[in-house]
Amino acid sequence: MRILTMAQNTFREAVRDKVLYVLLFFAAVVIFGSKALAWISIGQDIKIVKDVTLAAISLFGVLIAIFVGTSLIYKEIDKRTLYTIISQPMHRYEFILGKYVGLMALLAVVTLIMTGVSAVYVLLLGGSLEKMYFLAVLLIYCKLTLVTAIALLLSSLSSPILGAIIVFMAYIFGHATGVFLNLPPQFDGTLAKQLLEIAYYIVPNLSNFDIRSEAANGVPVSLGYVAWAITYAAAYTGVFLILAALVFEEKDV
Repeated sequence: MRILTMAQNTFREAVRDKVLYVLLFFAAVVIFGSKALAWISIGQDIKIVKDVTLAAISLFGVLIAIFVGTSLIYKEIDKRTLYTIISQPMHRYEFILGKYVGLMALLAVVTLIMTGVSAVYVLLLGGSLEKMYFLAVLLIYCKLTLVTAIALLLSSLSSPILGAIIVFMAYIFGHATGVFLNLPPQFDGTLAKQLLEIAYYIVPNLSNFDIRSEAANGVPVSLGYVAWAITYAAAYTGVFLILAALVFEEKDV
């Protein structure tokens, strides 16, 4: 109940954040502007719209997770409400989990809204929606669970601005991990290659959640792969939440 109460308070607080509505406005601009990009293609307009709308859901979902998530704990400290909260009979890990659950609830609502708007827009343009489109959204949400856990960890360690920069760089880094195993021959036998190969197995590979192209082109993806991606996200999310709880447990507040 303490975690649920904290989650409800976090959700209400996040809903009042002006950054949320600015990002949603730009998400709507990108979604409805996807038709302009489709005009440059011949006979591929619906595919382009699907691809761009899924990209918008992913990008702006991540931005919301970063900008709202990295300021969660900082705001509590800045407003001095944290001292009142932790003085109550509440474990610090419950505080972290409550913040996380509240933000994930917000992201679930935001993702559903953007998906609903995108789906209606595609249908109005004369397109059709297959199961793959919604599976792509599901994996996008799984990616958001992981990015949010990282943002919450950074919220326990640094200021919101520095945390947002680090998480965004981790997001970009996570989409580029495949490059680490395909380095030019000049890197063979070097320390840099060894370090990058180690990083490949440690850094979460966010490309695992990207089936946007398959969804746009109607290429089927097995449910086994989707289940594996969900498990992959859950495992990494659990690790980062544990780290966030441990860091906050030792934080001098």
